[in-house]
Amino acid sequence: MSIWTRIGEALSALLDGEPLSAVFDRLRTPPEKTIGFTIAVIALGAKMAKADGQVTRDEVAAFRRIFHIPEADEAHAARIFNMARTDVRGFEGYASQVARMFHDRAEVLGDLLEGLTYIAMADGHYHPGEDAFLTEVNAIFGLPEETFRSIKARYLPGVSDPYDILGIDATASDEALRDHWRGLVRKFHPDQMIARGVPEEARQLAEKRLALINDAYETIVSERRARVDA
Repeated sequence: MSIWTRIGEALSALLDGEPLSAVFDRLRTPPEKTIGFTIAVIALGAKMAKADGQVTRDEVAAFRRIFHIPEADEAHAARIFNMARTDVRGFEGYASQVARMFHDRAEVLGDLLEGLTYIAMADGHYHPGEDAFLTEVNAIFGLPEETFRSIKARYLPGVSDPYDILGIDATASDEALRDHWRGLVRKFHPDQMIARGVPEEARQLAEKRLALINDAYETIVSERRARVDA
């Protein structure tokens, strides 16, 4: 059974008049929380769309790169988006519910924040409203500020400081840099992301993140070697 089929069942279980937020209160087991992750990305993405007043084709395409949605299941994603978009409840309520759902898995919350940031920056523009939205979501999730800073460094147009991408100080020794990079590779390997409850459909996000981390490390190593050889 695909995740989209299970999402369709979760939506069908809503009683007449119940808001989308009611779904999160019913997703308690690890398999159900995988469904919750996907719904959360769509719902918070819909709320974030209001931050800059529009949903661009690039942002839609970015979402499709994060989650493979079969044509037959597109209606489920569209229903979640529209329910969240038209819900008078603010995004803070959704974010708080998601934070409670994954209170013991901060790395999953980081994965979710990464997906939202990737979508926000997909059109090449980072609207102040989007930054305010994501900053508040990060605070509600209770993630360290440096986590969000590293995420933004990976995707923010025109920002390419490899040290920010890795989340390490430029004064770190070669050994500390290497150990830190290896830790990130272990933490953010796609298989690890799937193992901690992120749906398989989001593997492309993990692969993109890991590629950016590896590129940043290689850039730093090359720059350091060049200085030694100079």
